[in-house]
Amino acid sequence: MESVLSEAVALLDEAGAPALTFRALAQRLGGGVASIYWYVASKDELLDQATDHVMGAVLADVEGLARTDDPIDDLREMAVTLFDAIVARPWLAAYFMRNTTAQSNSLRLYERLGEQTLRLDLDARQRFHAVSAIVGVVVGSAIDLGQEPPQEVLDGAVDRDEFLGRYARAWRELDPEDFPFVHEIVDEFDGHDDVDQFRSALELTLTGLRLQAGPPPSSR
Repeated sequence: MESVLSEAVALLDEAGAPALTFRALAQRLGGGVASIYWYVASKDELLDQATDHVMGAVLADVEGLARTDDPIDDLREMAVTLFDAIVARPWLAAYFMRNTTAQSNSLRLYERLGEQTLRLDLDARQRFHAVSAIVGVVVGSAIDLGQEPPQEVLDGAVDRDEFLGRYARAWRELDPEDFPFVHEIVDEFDGHDDVDQFRSALELTLTGLRLQAGPPPSSR
């Protein structure tokens, strides 16, 4: 099973979910398609198993992080670790937490995030919403960053900053009375750093969580 999952992950890394077929996997393994059915019954099951295989390493990284006296700081480091993993493998975003019955590592990572909220003065609904918000910021931002660039960027005809600059120039030509916000932020958009944008979104989420929960017990 280890070889099956390793090769499945390799196919996913190379070209995403469309590349993962039983025929392609069997060719990588040097066997027949029927042999794959000894391990999994469907492509959906294979995707869930492959996701959990990768999430095992992510979970180990999260569990290896040093804990501090501040659960908000610990949540930040966990979230960044998960974000980096999904950016490196954009296909993960679609399958993370999709089927926790088959994805024990994903569920345990979710639990590790949630355990930090148990250190805060929150009720059950607030804890659930807090972890949901953090996961949403991480996965949503990682999906956005992991999108395939436009073909002209891939071909090297233009670089990323030049591509964004086209939109920035068009935004600057808009009527400021109709688009006052766009005119306010266009210089920030032009050439912005996606990772910095993610960290800012995460910080807004964590700041709201800290306000809701109050200071950590050690500082009261």
